[in-house]
Amino acid sequence: MLKVGLIGCGFMGAMHANCYKNIEGVELVALADIRPEKAQELAAGTNALLYGDGHELIEKADVDIIDICLPTYMHAEFAMAAMDKVKYVFVEKPVALTNEQASAMIEKAEATGCNVQVGQVIRFWDEYVELKKILESGKYGSVVNANFRRISPRPTWGWEDWLLNTPLSGGAGTDLHVHDIDYVLSLFGEPNSFHSVKNIKGEQNSYVNTIMQYEDFVVGVEGTWGLPVSHPFEATFRVVFEGAVIENAGGKFMCYTEDGAEEIVIQKKELAGNVSGGNISDLGGYYNELVYFTDRAKNREKIENATLSDAAASLGFVIKELSSRA
Repeated sequence: MLKVGLIGCGFMGAMHANCYKNIEGVELVALADIRPEKAQELAAGTNALLYGDGHELIEKADVDIIDICLPTYMHAEFAMAAMDKVKYVFVEKPVALTNEQASAMIEKAEATGCNVQVGQVIRFWDEYVELKKILESGKYGSVVNANFRRISPRPTWGWEDWLLNTPLSGGAGTDLHVHDIDYVLSLFGEPNSFHSVKNIKGEQNSYVNTIMQYEDFVVGVEGTWGLPVSHPFEATFRVVFEGAVIENAGGKFMCYTEDGAEEIVIQKKELAGNVSGGNISDLGGYYNELVYFTDRAKNREKIENATLSDAAASLGFVIKELSSRA
């Protein structure tokens, strides 16, 4: 049985706790949060021991893996401490706030031999996984252009509104837009060039729109969380191939060709204790990424998807976007 220690029992910690409760051969044995009532809520249905904070869990808990679901500004500190404890660490995205922090985490992982996965969950979301398969199959020819869009109301669900405090979260660019940037980089690699425009009024770093120029096509990536709380969250994409258009929008995943339109149906696993809130309706990719992570840990295999280096590169690209002149 793989023993899991979870640090941070807020919104994302609840996602992860419910995932672990649905993964065979995995047991949630330790929970830590400075708000004991949050840890107690997630401990329901388990025999998990509760700790007052992450450092206490790292020091005292008998665990095989540690999962860090703390606010971004704490990632580097707790992830590097966890690397001294166990050989498998999961840390939520974005990996860190700065390139320097990300580099320090990579150096620590190399020194300790720790395997680290970062919560770039879009790589594991069913529709995005299927899109990658379609691209790699070559069945519709080359890409002509692509657009990825992630728009959100203000993220008011964070502890003490830390998400809206740019020095703590990095803002929408670092926290939200990084999802699609990471995915695009995983598909196509670094672009030949890019051009970004950002909001120049209102909340700092709440909107970014980037055009990425590749050899034969362009990719547009838009992200914002500067919308009213009444506006629904949307995560969509449209990829135009020579022989088809693959689009995920309006609750439908579609393939359009000259012969007609067809919905792409994906069978999804039903999970107990599904949760909704913030910007998700179910556990979806969170479950998939943690199945991958725990399978790797069980088999003592190297993390090869959503690695620490992958996440550091995606963070670095976003930092370049945000620092570029519009």
